[in-house]
Amino acid sequence: MAFNKFTAADTALLLIDHQVGTMGWVKSISFDEMKRNAVMLAETARILKIPTVLTSSMEEYTQGPLLSELQKSLPQAFEQRIKRMGIVNAMDDANFAAAVTATGRRKVVVAGVTNDVCTVYPVLTLIDQGYDVQVVADAGGSPTKLADEVSLRRMERHGATITTTNQLIAELAGTWATPEGGELVQLIIGALQA
Repeated sequence: MAFNKFTAADTALLLIDHQVGTMGWVKSISFDEMKRNAVMLAETARILKIPTVLTSSMEEYTQGPLLSELQKSLPQAFEQRIKRMGIVNAMDDANFAAAVTATGRRKVVVAGVTNDVCTVYPVLTLIDQGYDVQVVADAGGSPTKLADEVSLRRMERHGATITTTNQLIAELAGTWATPEGGELVQLIIGALQA
């Protein structure tokens, strides 16, 4: 099987339901690690100018608002976030699906909370629609380790590539010897030293 490299020029980022309430339900990874990784993805998108779609579900309820750090990293994407009213599969929301199409990219990186509900269904749908999909496993999580493992396996069996935050950043950077690459390596080093 050939290596299907994702680059900043051909990739879009989808961040699904990184909401303070929903993130509190996750037990398969620590809140702080999941948050750090989601923010690192947002910063990577800012640095590399990768089109990003943010979405939330029922912000006014127990799910709560999106992480404020996402607003700092990606103010325009945050302002234009798709607010879903309880639609489980974000790709079933016409506004979200339209925003994904509007990126013009056929390679998408997805991170969501929770992996076993918020991430799995849009990923399966995107693959069925012909997108190449990478799922950033450590920028999301599930209520149990078993739920997380099962959902990641299901997505992988359906054709998604499962990756991690640092692995994805390195792939998108391609080299640390550019101004953007230098910023990205500092982002990773900063996270490792935190």
